[in-house]
Amino acid sequence: MPSYYYIIILISLAAFFAYINERFIKLPFVIGLFFLSSLLSLFSLVIKSYYSVPFDQIRELVISTDLSKSVINIFLGFLLFAGSMHTNWFSMRKYLKDISVLALGGVVFSTIFVAVAFFYVSHWLGLEVPFIYCLIFGALISPTDPIAVLSILKEAKVPEKIEVTLVGESLFNDGVGVVIFIALTQMLASGAVDFDFPHFGLLFIQEAGGGIIFGLILGYILHYLLKTTDYYETEVLLTLAFVMLGYFVSAQMHISGALAMVIMGLMVGNFRKEEAMSNETEEYVAKFWELLEIILNALLFLMIALVLVVLDFNLKYIILGVLTILILLVSRFFTVNIPRKTSLTILKVDKPTSQIIILGGLRGGLSLALVMSLPASEFKDILLIVTYICVAFSILIQGTTIGTVAKKILKK
Repeated sequence: MPSYYYIIILISLAAFFAYINERFIKLPFVIGLFFLSSLLSLFSLVIKSYYSVPFDQIRELVISTDLSKSVINIFLGFLLFAGSMHTNWFSMRKYLKDISVLALGGVVFSTIFVAVAFFYVSHWLGLEVPFIYCLIFGALISPTDPIAVLSILKEAKVPEKIEVTLVGESLFNDGVGVVIFIALTQMLASGAVDFDFPHFGLLFIQEAGGGIIFGLILGYILHYLLKTTDYYETEVLLTLAFVMLGYFVSAQMHISGALAMVIMGLMVGNFRKEEAMSNETEEYVAKFWELLEIILNALLFLMIALVLVVLDFNLKYIILGVLTILILLVSRFFTVNIPRKTSLTILKVDKPTSQIIILGGLRGGLSLALVMSLPASEFKDILLIVTYICVAFSILIQGTTIGTVAKKILKK
């Protein structure tokens, strides 16, 4: 069956699940879609042992279409641009210090903490995951994703600082986490077995510095082009072309397309926006990217469901995933509370705010996209299953309870 038919199936399933969720389940969109995708995976795994023909075809599809390259080359650029374009820089600027501490220091600390803990736990279980893969896992699982809970937190009427901090942290730690992830995977591709700090440092500076500069250049050029035309059809196409072309060129230049898209998105959404777009154009551009982000998240959840079906599950992988949830919760606790309780008071938030920020540190689509982009290996299978378990807990458990918990915390 041609891969085009599978795209039809994915889109149709996404639409069907969205309708079922909206009509009957009534969970926030991302949570509802992930829940139904998870049910599909579980159902498929149950019947897999009784009827194998469709699963053989799915396995061929996953291998032949190389889903990993599709995710890293297509999904990431769109998702990061869309997220940053919808971020209000002027609201975020008031809490920039707190956001920077969580997004920069937090990701670095979390990557190292999770990597070390994951290394020892995996070896204790007899899986013996190499440390370079543990670092890669730490980098891909550390970025947070508040999309699933923002509507819930708004209903809970949390203070503006919490909402803006979670959004700002997610925006920048996505870029930082992807840069660390790409630098580490490039080390792995070069044949490195152990972590080489000087090599990693050079790759990080090249990726991060180049991505920021290139993003600023792209953002300014796009701003000029948008300013010199006033047809929303043309302006929507311009943003689409710049994301696709910019991410592709970044990869060829070996700089961070992720950071370039974040910077370019921030500029489109905030830099002299009233000069670049009319009210009508701004509305069309915003709605287009909002809808595209929703569609890509839907496809991503269904794609991960396809990949999970063709994996050979091992009980140790599942145990490792459950233990990793505890590692992430401890890491998040330290990430927020260590800078908050230092003598310099680096992170200026009170205890109730810190508790909600800790709970709001969900993992989502970005982590799934990154782990799917890894080259095929036995260790990729381990990381994929563990990542899925962590994201499932994060979205389905934390995401559905954070509103109630936040209300209780704020009442104290």
